[in-house]
Amino acid sequence: MSSDYSYDDGQFYPFFIFTLSTVITLPLTYSLVRPSTDADALAPRIKTDYKPDHHDIIQAQRAALKRKQRKVKRFIAALIGWAIMGFMLYLIITTQRTTTETWNPYDILGISDSLSEKQIKSFYKKLSLKFHPDKIRPDPAKNETIESLSNQWVEYTKAYQALTDEEVRNNWLMYGNPDGKQGFSINIALPSFIVAEGNGKYVVLVYALLLGVLLPYLVGSWWYGTQRMSKEGILIESANSLFREYDDEIDEGGIVAALSAGKEYDAQFKGNKAESGLAKIESKVASEGLTGGLSGKEKEKLDDIDSGLRRKVLGLLWAYLGRVDLEDKTLNAAKFSVTPIAQALNNSFNAIALAYGNTAPILASYFTGQRLIQAIPPQASPLYQLPHVTPAVVKAIEGESKVPTTLQQFMSLPDAERRSLAVGKGLLTEDQYQDVVAVSRQLPYLRVEKAFFKVTGERVIIPSSLEADLEDPDPVEGELVKATDDSDRILPPLTFAPYYARSHSPRWHVFLTDSKQGKMAVPPFTFATFDKPIFKADGTPTFEMQTLKAQFAAPPGPGHYTFVMHVICDSYVGFDAKMEVTLVVEDASRADVMTAEDEISEPDEGKKSVHHYHGESEADKVKLDSLAGQMNVLKGGSVSKTPKPKKQADDSSEEEESGTEEEEEDTSDTNTDTEDEGS
Repeated sequence: MSSDYSYDDGQFYPFFIFTLSTVITLPLTYSLVRPSTDADALAPRIKTDYKPDHHDIIQAQRAALKRKQRKVKRFIAALIGWAIMGFMLYLIITTQRTTTETWNPYDILGISDSLSEKQIKSFYKKLSLKFHPDKIRPDPAKNETIESLSNQWVEYTKAYQALTDEEVRNNWLMYGNPDGKQGFSINIALPSFIVAEGNGKYVVLVYALLLGVLLPYLVGSWWYGTQRMSKEGILIESANSLFREYDDEIDEGGIVAALSAGKEYDAQFKGNKAESGLAKIESKVASEGLTGGLSGKEKEKLDDIDSGLRRKVLGLLWAYLGRVDLEDKTLNAAKFSVTPIAQALNNSFNAIALAYGNTAPILASYFTGQRLIQAIPPQASPLYQLPHVTPAVVKAIEGESKVPTTLQQFMSLPDAERRSLAVGKGLLTEDQYQDVVAVSRQLPYLRVEKAFFKVTGERVIIPSSLEADLEDPDPVEGELVKATDDSDRILPPLTFAPYYARSHSPRWHVFLTDSKQGKMAVPPFTFATFDKPIFKADGTPTFEMQTLKAQFAAPPGPGHYTFVMHVICDSYVGFDAKMEVTLVVEDASRADVMTAEDEISEPDEGKKSVHHYHGESEADKVKLDSLAGQMNVLKGGSVSKTPKPKKQADDSSEEEESGTEEEEEDTSDTNTDTEDEGS
């Protein structure tokens, strides 16, 4: 038996190509058409018709990013894949294919398998009188030759012998052929042009390019990309520059200057673009903007920079933050394009600040991110987040006060007073004022109601204890609300940031710091969704109570630990909260005594309280509101006051408390008032 390898002439390779392209194209197509799970695509939008200056430039950059995110290359690849699949399917259907037929002597002779041997011999005798080579003559009209007629007679003879000769019949029955066991051939599915004579060198060349050039290039590009980028998605060289710029006393202005050191800007300002328009940018930002131009410290920092490209980037950042019109379309477009890069760099700076653990730089990095998204310079009024607000409007609202007015404070004023301050000649028109109020109603606002520590199922907290689960201690009163699964989580509206050329979904960062040492005590926990509706169908706030929970280990030793809890919104200026929380960690022996006392004492049903479920995990009970909530007084409601601090009765009451609940109505200002549950 022998084997014969051969290449088909086009009848099998379409199946191979069709299968290969299907395996690649179908998953690729699914990745393009599947519903997006990105918050930017699913979250609701703030409803407003407000369009800032240079709205067309901002929208063009947003549209360009969306086109990039659609993965045009993947779309083209999928389109090519479907074209190949269609063409291969066409070849499969239309190409004439030869199929191996089973050798059957009855079919060859054209007789029925019910004939007896005698009848077969009689039929064969008649057949020989007609088709024997000695008696038949070729017919040119039928393209017959002596050779073809001889071959035909050989087939007739083999068929006859298979039906009448025992040995030949056994070969046919065992091997499907009257001649016995045969060799076999293997057809390799390759197009004929590949194996055609003289094309071998080109096939070798293609393999060399694929395996020797393309594959190493792809692997090298992937490896180089992973090595040159940090976890935050910026260049390692840029991260190193930010490390060098870090300082324990750095403020928001210093961070803005540090963000100009990123190498990502090189790709945007190549060649003569690096310094073109630099003089115009610097003269504009020095004298114009929301705060009237750069401060002396900011000007000094700008002048100290030697690199022309970095000076230009820093000038563009200040022009963006100050909303300065550079009176040049190219420069204005550059002003909006550098900001998302700066925001990515700021995220990396935040990671560096968190690694050092100093409170001031951490807060400064968060506040810088807020102002980059809202296009507001440091120290400028938070009122600039609202549409149509100009320096004249801010001056009319704030008057001679040196403390900026927050959005919450402005919206808590009676409507008549707000209107008298903001509407008038050179200020807001009535329509603009209504737009301000409408946007304010839609901004999500967290008001911290309670903050406490607890370990599930334990009376007190002992050193290094771990929290297991956060559960509702009193389902009837609803002290805590258990979070639902991720599929039921509520997304807040996308950030209202008309000057930021990206869509951004707001996030809240909760962390604890040690105010005495100025150090971070517990790293940030980030929240981007909630477990209760934020707004009703008509757009009014629900005032639902939300529960934010975070898990961490208790301190290693017993004692009273006072932390400052920060709740930072990364999208809006002045929407942050800060309050003191006290953690009481009991010695393990003292905890055993207290537990034993609890077991023999009768529980007082009339004094159910969350402090019976203490632990070291910090849980923040917050009310998700909107600025429109400040207008509740206009509907006959009342605004609750921030509770005044209550002194603890004695040291024993402190020992019985291992958590602190606190309430705060206005979280825009620092509030360190505490209220002991047991007092």
